Amino acid sequence: MRCKEKGFSLIELLIVVAIILIIAAIAIPNLLRSRMAANEASAVGSVRTINTAAISFNSSYSDGFPSTLAQIGTTGTAAVSCANAEYLDPVLTLATVAANAKSGYFFTMGAGQVKVGVVPAGCAAGYVDGYTIIATPSTVGTTGQRAFCSDATGVIRYNATGTASAPANSLCTDTTILGQ
Repeated sequence: MRCKEKGFSLIELLIVVAIILIIAAIAIPNLLRSRMAANEASAVGSVRTINTAAISFNSSYSDGFPSTLAQIGTTGTAAVSCANAEYLDPVLTLATVAANAKSGYFFTMGAGQVKVGVVPAGCAAGYVDGYTIIATPSTVGTTGQRAFCSDATGVIRYNATGTASAPANSLCTDTTILGQ
């Protein structure tokens, strides 16, 4: 008497693989969109943090608004001063070059137009009319879809194309306000 062999046929295995591929084809784009949304949320949070740091810098040092992220960030071992305020984590102050993107975004701080009249000792001249912060995705469509901009008003605006609009007179020129 012959025993019946147990196992799956080739057709059954191909059907299971096809079902897995269909599920993956549906799930992977959703995963990528979720990651892009998380990167954008992180960029908005970082812009808010930089806004808070710039306002704190202005209040603490009587030197106007800062002109660079390094000025309000940290350089490591240097003493806390108007040149090394330590209001920002080094991750944010270094996220200005390609190798150091934070959650897929680069951050740029632009100086105002009008310098402070009386500069405190040991400080670089700050700006009385504000600053701009621009966050751009390192790869548009992959790490983020929108570019973000904020200024001394604290309002965060975005550009849906992912490219940063040039600021004018220390103000963001993007017209779309985040959350509206």
